Amino acid sequence: MCEVAMEEQDREISDMERRSSVAENGVMPVVNHSHVHAPLSVVLATVLYCAEFITAAVLSSMYHKTDDVIWMGLTITFMLVPAVLIQLTLTFIHRDLGRDRPLVLFLHLLLLGPVIRCFEALVVYFKAGKKVEPYVTISRKISLKKGQGTLMEWEIGQSERILAMHRNAFKRTAVMQAFLGSTPQLTLQLYATIQEKYIMPTRLALMIITLISITYGALVCSVLAIQIRYDDYKVRLRPVAYLCMIVWRGLEITTRVTALVLFSTAHSHWVILVGMINLLFFFFLPWGEFWAKKGSLTENVEKNFSKLGTTVVLCMFTLLYACINTFCWSAVQLDFTHQELIDRKQRWDRLAMYYCGRFVENFLLITIWYFFRSDFFEYVCAPMLVVQLLVCYSLAILFMLLFYQFFHPCRRLFKYNVHDCLHCICCRKGRRGGESERRGKLPPSYSTAATMVMVPEEPLEPQNSQPADLTGQLGERETDIVEDIMEAA
Repeated sequence: MCEVAMEEQDREISDMERRSSVAENGVMPVVNHSHVHAPLSVVLATVLYCAEFITAAVLSSMYHKTDDVIWMGLTITFMLVPAVLIQLTLTFIHRDLGRDRPLVLFLHLLLLGPVIRCFEALVVYFKAGKKVEPYVTISRKISLKKGQGTLMEWEIGQSERILAMHRNAFKRTAVMQAFLGSTPQLTLQLYATIQEKYIMPTRLALMIITLISITYGALVCSVLAIQIRYDDYKVRLRPVAYLCMIVWRGLEITTRVTALVLFSTAHSHWVILVGMINLLFFFFLPWGEFWAKKGSLTENVEKNFSKLGTTVVLCMFTLLYACINTFCWSAVQLDFTHQELIDRKQRWDRLAMYYCGRFVENFLLITIWYFFRSDFFEYVCAPMLVVQLLVCYSLAILFMLLFYQFFHPCRRLFKYNVHDCLHCICCRKGRRGGESERRGKLPPSYSTAATMVMVPEEPLEPQNSQPADLTGQLGERETDIVEDIMEAA
């Protein structure tokens, strides 16, 4: 994931400062008060990493005592593989191989890299503000307030820059931990619980930790997708937006994992085929699009990498992308010809096809399980369980639509919203029934919330731009929205 490092640094500016600091070129400089935010995301990612690693190790020792070799081997595998990849990722991001830091490298060999990185981030945070630091760079973003855009500048000090680097590194590790370790671990332990018909406290604790880790990783994916797509804007998410995303991602992941586990209890070998088909499809999808475009690989992954090294890194990145999409929507599409490896266009057609296809797949898996379920479920109301799983996935889609409709931080930049699309579909059906007189007389949208088409991004002109010009085109596109949709239909 590639995102701007300074997007999380917020500043509170009084109205007096705003009025007095507006420059003639339309840029509002923000005074650096030497205030940095606590690296809470770094601490949370480290706590989840340590908790999952320790709990999985304890559970593996219990499997060893009971001679459950298969459960022990798989638990250790899903524990060590993401841990090793996280150490390599942190070493690569911080470029420690070219620096004289033997203690840090030794702790990485002991799989304690996230712990020492978290400790370094906390030391930087508590030392920040004790002395005046000259700023090392300036971050220029568009701040959206009540539909109005204002180009602003933030002076970034050395402490803020270091903490931003730690945050970005731990965002990557949180995603890797969630989808390369936690998701298969949760699936394995839930399957083992059903097969053994017994809930071990340690296993239950591991399943809860992994579910929290997966939800947090999916949440990070959604936030990073917004930050990458709206790189020129200051992205701020309200607490209610986070709550909506947590419910959306939690229901989506829980339903998906439960459907796979139930299907595996009826057809243990066929579930491997289902997983491999999903994994291979999403792995080769971006490569197929790359070959169809006949493009060349981006050269900005790492300057010291050869073509082979770049290809290996992109394959690992694609594997992570495939693992994410196997369990939930990744919120981004890969583009190997782009400098950031991410397609910044909002692909709503891909979003619709993914959730429709995933709903059908989950429905088929649950239906097959219903007809071939084992005796373990004879005291479970199977029809009610099927309905509950389908309703939970439908609720996940509903909360996703609510997020884009009302809580998306850049929803005012969209051309038309979910309400307009649904209204257009209903009106088109009505017109087919003979209600053509309603053409062009639809009521306007009741909100300016999340939508399906984005306004094209305009290049910034910091020296000559005015605050009003940043969003001047937004209102001009709202007048004939429904008429254009109806004519296109």
